[in-house]
Amino acid sequence: MILVGIVEDDEQIRKGVQTYISRQENFSCEWSYGSIEELLANLNDKNVPNVIMMDLGLPGMSGIDGIKFVKEKYPDVDIIVFSVYNDTKRIFDSLCAGATGYLLKNTPLEEIKEGIELLSKGGSPMSPQIARKVIDHFNPTPKKKTESILSPKEKEIVVGLVDGLSYKLIADRMDISIETVRFHIKNIYRKLHVHGKAEVISKSLRGEI
Repeated sequence: MILVGIVEDDEQIRKGVQTYISRQENFSCEWSYGSIEELLANLNDKNVPNVIMMDLGLPGMSGIDGIKFVKEKYPDVDIIVFSVYNDTKRIFDSLCAGATGYLLKNTPLEEIKEGIELLSKGGSPMSPQIARKVIDHFNPTPKKKTESILSPKEKEIVVGLVDGLSYKLIADRMDISIETVRFHIKNIYRKLHVHGKAEVISKSLRGEI
């Protein structure tokens, strides 16, 4: 038997979920409250559900603070956030507080039941939008490399500077005059807003060119 509790201040939503869960085989949902304070007043070491579905925007103590409080007092209880919020901050604040699942309120009742079953087997139920945000957090899209403002010849001169070549050796390598090298270097300084080759080399080594 999976013992389920729900903390949700919208009575219609709370009763709808409670009624559905209670009708499922091997499920019981006797804990149904509109605030964390009510929940805590009715829990004790001999009267604790296996799983608590918890809203975040609650009157009184917030859901995130409630997660922390419940997990400190009853560490074996699994908590599924049940919320309309899907912003990254609330997701990670909830998970860091101790939540082991995160379902949005538009989740169909059958999927809520499946989520609770998954949790009881050691899984972490999450709505697809939530799972995607978690994945994106750990695998961010690589930033597009900005196009260099330097011309191909200017970039070649920067390579020469990084290689430690003198103006004459750069000129020889590129088969141009020293004056042309100096002309390009002035343009490089102007474009990069620097005043010396040390700054150019530093920018190049940091991948900023």
